[in-house]
Amino acid sequence: MDLSDLRIFVAVVREGGVTRAAEKLHRVQSNVTTRIRQLEDRLNTKLFDRQGKRLILTAAGRTLLDYADKLLLLAREAEDAVQGDKPSGLFRLGSMESTAAVRLPEPLSVYARTFPDVVLELKTGNPTQLANALLAGEIDAALVAEPVAEARFDWIVAFEEEPVIVTSKDHPPVDQTADVPRTMIVFENGCPHRRRLEEWYALRKDMPERTIELGSYHAMLGCVLTGMGAALVPKSVISTFPESARLRVNRLPAGQNKLRTLLIWPKSIQSRKVDGLRRVLQGDVS
Repeated sequence: MDLSDLRIFVAVVREGGVTRAAEKLHRVQSNVTTRIRQLEDRLNTKLFDRQGKRLILTAAGRTLLDYADKLLLLAREAEDAVQGDKPSGLFRLGSMESTAAVRLPEPLSVYARTFPDVVLELKTGNPTQLANALLAGEIDAALVAEPVAEARFDWIVAFEEEPVIVTSKDHPPVDQTADVPRTMIVFENGCPHRRRLEEWYALRKDMPERTIELGSYHAMLGCVLTGMGAALVPKSVISTFPESARLRVNRLPAGQNKLRTLLIWPKSIQSRKVDGLRRVLQGDVS
């Protein structure tokens, strides 16, 4: 089997269809459809059940997906192994938005100085998106909030964050039941900080009346500043916001006030580029 056929197959599965896979791969839809049919012909089996425009993986397709992930990861490992003793080439790193904005500038500066032959490329997303991108071979490693699927990834602890609930200065402290914010300002589903805030409401046997989804922490904090609602963010993000003095920071109780960020990479896959970043994050390189 051709590795490019496997990459197309995996993209169709991960993206949920031919149209989005074609966009992701920068191919025309007819080419993706043809390659999938050719792969099915070569294997003499159906990989998808076609229900209108929907493609549903068959049992054979699920089996191939597992092998395809392993083969593509091994191909990446082989490429890395023949590139010499020092890390070199393109290093595609995934990261949550807050980590990329606050935590990564210093370690990536150290990485760039230590391994000048590596070209860094950064992709942001929530942990679910980044884990899927890692399995699909779109990135080489990712920084995500725990938990992770330990059967699929190796990992180290990269950072420890303190999540805090932020309101406008005028809002009373949220440690009283009556003062639970009625509007929750969050990222899309899959964000660990959104999940932690939802858990906080659940523990109080309450829920927000409205949920507003935004795409950046500074946009969220700007809305919080106007009194629009409350957000849960890493405490380290607040120092980067110019109007931070006008915010009220509410600390969470013990047991809810820690959130670890992990560096993850595919299980049992050795990569000099990833190992270099692991060493930087663990303080072995300065």
